[in-house]
Amino acid sequence: MDVDAFVEVNRPDWERIDELVRRRKLSGVEADELLVLYQRTSTHLSMIRSIAPESALSGALSMRLSRARTRFTGARSNFMEDVAGFFVISLPAAFYRVRWLTVVVGVLFIGVAWLYGAWVAGTPGVIAAMGGDEFAEQYVEEDFVNYYFENPAASFAGLVWTNNAWIALQAVAFGVTGVWAPWILYQNAQAIGMAGGTMAAYGELDTFFIYILPHGFMELTAIFIAAAAGLKLFWAWVSPGARTRANALAEEGRSLITVALGLVLVLFISGLVEGFVTPSPLPTWLRISIGFLVFAGYWVYTLVLGRRAVNAGYTGDLSSLDRGATVRSA
Repeated sequence: MDVDAFVEVNRPDWERIDELVRRRKLSGVEADELLVLYQRTSTHLSMIRSIAPESALSGALSMRLSRARTRFTGARSNFMEDVAGFFVISLPAAFYRVRWLTVVVGVLFIGVAWLYGAWVAGTPGVIAAMGGDEFAEQYVEEDFVNYYFENPAASFAGLVWTNNAWIALQAVAFGVTGVWAPWILYQNAQAIGMAGGTMAAYGELDTFFIYILPHGFMELTAIFIAAAAGLKLFWAWVSPGARTRANALAEEGRSLITVALGLVLVLFISGLVEGFVTPSPLPTWLRISIGFLVFAGYWVYTLVLGRRAVNAGYTGDLSSLDRGATVRSA
């Protein structure tokens, strides 16, 4: 075979492949053309390898085919587009889908915490059973506030972030059991309620809220979201509807893991507030306002972008190309 003549005859096809691969978007006709040229060039490579397997031409054709194959099976967008899609579409859609359950979980949590607080503050003998007046006074006068000052702000923020993110991830991942998320909520509601009740019993309920509210608005909401996501996963297993249980768990699991990833960022912001704002010398009203603005920002993000994304058909799940096709039995 005359290699030079072979190259001259087929060069237009190879150059056309390069042109199509470089294009940002392909029409349906162009995609079909690229597939045909890919198959044709694969044949050309086989022919070249039969006579000169280690030649420069063989290597060039292999590289050209690799780029074309990547166009078919590799990344469909650049990294920044994927990040923007996650934060503008996938994440708010996933948050939006659990909004009502988040509210229900929050109301129940606050109710349980309030009951424990009222029990501790108003029932004789409870504080004595918790360790006595000396222990309670130490907690009210020193330990409660000192908790926010005993470590440098940066390390304290990192500590609470990792701890809360771990709790949130567990609530989502183990939510399918139907037990883990309620148990986490109950434990935290009990702890917060008893702490508040102890502070109230000694006339320091205002101090309790001054140090809890700045970061608590968003931190507790994040735990409510995580628990709601876990319970939604559990319900997909209990009541899958028209889907098989496997498909229901897979679909809900993918979208709710999106929630878990988003909560890592939400809790990072909450951790910054707890580390740098809660113990800061800023006026009380400003510290609480900062915490409330973070909380309000989350709900605006969820309700505005989330509603828009869900109305457009997004759920927070992966795209069809990323999750793969599902073969349904007849």
